[in-house]
Amino acid sequence: MPGAKQWGALGLVLLLAWGAAGCGGGGGAGDGGAVVLDWYNFPDDSGALQQAADHCGRDSGGRYSIRYNKLPRTADGQRQQLVRRLAAHDTGVDIMGLDVTWTPEFAEAGWAREWTGALRERASEDTLAAALRTATWKDRLYGVPYNSNTQLLWYRDDLVEAPPATWDEMLDTARRLAEQDKPHDIEVQGAQYEGLTVWFNTLVTSAGGSILTADATAPSLGEPAVTAARVIRDVARSPAADPSLSNQMEDENRLAMESGTAAFELNYPFVYPSMKENRPELFPHFRWAPYPSVVPGRPATVTIGGIDLAVGAYSRHPEAAQEAVLCLRNRENQLTNALEGGLPPSLRSLYTAAELTASYPFAAEVLEALDSASVRPQTPAYQNVSIAVAHALSPPSEVDPERTVAGLSGQIRDALGSKGLIP
Repeated sequence: MPGAKQWGALGLVLLLAWGAAGCGGGGGAGDGGAVVLDWYNFPDDSGALQQAADHCGRDSGGRYSIRYNKLPRTADGQRQQLVRRLAAHDTGVDIMGLDVTWTPEFAEAGWAREWTGALRERASEDTLAAALRTATWKDRLYGVPYNSNTQLLWYRDDLVEAPPATWDEMLDTARRLAEQDKPHDIEVQGAQYEGLTVWFNTLVTSAGGSILTADATAPSLGEPAVTAARVIRDVARSPAADPSLSNQMEDENRLAMESGTAAFELNYPFVYPSMKENRPELFPHFRWAPYPSVVPGRPATVTIGGIDLAVGAYSRHPEAAQEAVLCLRNRENQLTNALEGGLPPSLRSLYTAAELTASYPFAAEVLEALDSASVRPQTPAYQNVSIAVAHALSPPSEVDPERTVAGLSGQIRDALGSKGLIP
């Protein structure tokens, strides 16, 4: 019989072995020896992602199955879990859904496998150019666009005969509606989080500028950023501002529009099926239009969103994982994801498919926005840059365009001094 010291040593060995197995999480063999691939992605309540995982596992002919693991609901929580796993060289991260802003960080850290040769060609075929830009770092492809996303202007045609073409025109219309005691709010993301950075980025690029220089080593900003800050300030101080603007995110915008108090909403296509289901009496008057311009005559360049699927650098089955990624984002699964999950595709050909346009009557407007889309600053330090932007612009009503932008330049320089790899 072993003594106390031997039992202690044995217990430590077992504990370490258990911990290592728990950290690895998967990527091993399932029933019958088939490889089990662990896919970490945002939590999907529609069932579309689980369907895709099941279909691809079935269609692999028994070579692999896919286990869909739901990450936290917030983007920050998703990134934090993936960063912690990959920093520990977790072999159980086979496939991961990356927010379109994470590619430079994950590539520089060596956490995502590069797509090369014929596999890169297959990943790029029929894929929107702007979506591919989000998955590319230093001309190398590290992810495959799973879905894309963009904002449109949503409005009520019982209040507005024609959609406004510019932000100034929209503000003027909202003031007139307020004077007539009619619903007049402009719903937009004003809380101190990523949505506020997206709003600012869209306004800056629509005014002809950028947040960072082309090589992403310094702030750019300048007069376009001052113009963008002025738009945010003007909205926040106008009668069109939602009383909760400084706390508003996408879902709060949706709910406010459905409550009947707003005339306009800048948001993603998920609001369309929601309005149809929740407010059928308002739905016939719920219309869409291109995102309003900042400069008259100059179309807006709306910030692209979406998810890119990447293969973990420490996966024990990278070849199977790459094949699975190409299956997960194929035409059939993207169509299901769009119709059931409400997420616009990254495959160009789907935007003219009858199956999609029947449920996405705004498909042409979404495609047009994606073809002229802007990308958020591509830098490994993006997380720090985004925090600096959202902090400087919050609350929107206290923005002083010149002073705020001048202060933001210094904050961005400080943000770029960090590698941005640890949350």
